[in-house]
Amino acid sequence: MTFSRFSRSGGSLERTGGRGLTPASPFARPPSGGAPGRLPLVPEGQGAILQEAGGGELQESFLPNGVHVLTERIPGVRSASTGIWIRQGAAHEPDGLAGASHLLEHMVFKGTERRSAEEIARSLEARGGSLDAYTTREHTAYHARVLDEDLPLALDVLSDLTLRPLLREEDLATEREVVLEEISMVEDTPDDLVFELHAERMWEGHPYGRSILGPRERVAGMTANDLGDLHRLRYRGPNLVLAAAGNVDHAKVVDLAGELMAGAESSADPGGVHVPEGYRTGEDALTRDLAQCHLVLGRPTMPHADPRRYALSILNQAFGGGMSSRLFQRIREQMGLAYTVFSFQSHYAHSGAVGVYVGTRPDWVERATEAVMEELRTLATEGLSDEELERTRGQLKGQLMLSMESTGSRLYRLAHFALYDEPFLTLDDVLARIDAVTAEDVRGVAGEYFQPGDQFVFRLGPS
Repeated sequence: MTFSRFSRSGGSLERTGGRGLTPASPFARPPSGGAPGRLPLVPEGQGAILQEAGGGELQESFLPNGVHVLTERIPGVRSASTGIWIRQGAAHEPDGLAGASHLLEHMVFKGTERRSAEEIARSLEARGGSLDAYTTREHTAYHARVLDEDLPLALDVLSDLTLRPLLREEDLATEREVVLEEISMVEDTPDDLVFELHAERMWEGHPYGRSILGPRERVAGMTANDLGDLHRLRYRGPNLVLAAAGNVDHAKVVDLAGELMAGAESSADPGGVHVPEGYRTGEDALTRDLAQCHLVLGRPTMPHADPRRYALSILNQAFGGGMSSRLFQRIREQMGLAYTVFSFQSHYAHSGAVGVYVGTRPDWVERATEAVMEELRTLATEGLSDEELERTRGQLKGQLMLSMESTGSRLYRLAHFALYDEPFLTLDDVLARIDAVTAEDVRGVAGEYFQPGDQFVFRLGPS
């Protein structure tokens, strides 16, 4: 359950505290909230076919207790990726339990009613598979990758973890120290810590700025009863999504899920996060004795349901999404001011974030900041040229299509169909929406979100 570092791809950005890194796609969908276009309810055992492409099927069913089951059969593979998602993350926590979602994610691996911690660890590894988990600001996930013949075992282990953890006080005494070490690791990793501090101060107390790991003092004071109460309140049928992708049979998965998840309560507190009322602009800094100064500039952006996110994804890719991006070419190749520079974006149910990271020498931080601001100003005024728009459009589409060759990526995308209440989009649908973005769309997004004066700038390093 090591803390997952940011992906440095320059694409979308979502930090997680858990055993693995979850891809944050700009085309994922917002958390559930009753938005129009929900997929139709399907009785248990009946799988509605949502997509057929190349012989594969995407199907969904609902169990009587509200658990949402989705599968995607992928021809030509002998493996299966599967997972259980819970609509519970750092943004749903009360202040007194900040960090509880992530600590609970750790604790379920310490033992269940049927398996010890060692038996959990060996269960899938002995078959060549893998077991993992992560926590984000809006959900918690437990997932596995196995041979197709071991899918029943994987679902058995995952359902055991999510529904029947022991959550003993004696285990918490040990695991709490592990999480405190994770917090220390982030504090000693400035290119992680700078994002924590930027988000916390930019959101001015809103849950979207909350650390997923939680503050040290809250974690140190949490009890097993606290975690048990959270588990009983949130790990319930309507808050659960079970998904599987690969060489899977939907009817068999539904039958297994019906048997293994029958103990989940059929009612649940849906939680919720209020819409941010504002954010901080200007500059702030924290002095640390470091060799580099770590700089994040950013501001809130649109929520996931906003269709302009496709234009923002193209803009973000062109701005800082790779070696050909404007930031890489200007800051690193031309000026030699940084080894690492990229732009990022993330989206939540009610808002999002877009910005830039630069790591540079203390003597160069002002030059680097000025150069980034100049690039922001140019984008906000001019947008992208027609040639740059087409080149970046092709880059984004290619990355998306290549990612879909992984059963793991298919699984994450599949789970998001249920976690986020937008109508399902096939891959062709998404590609069509990227193709539909115009230069005017890009200029509009750039003018709204890339104005230098609207950014919050945070520096971590020597004064």
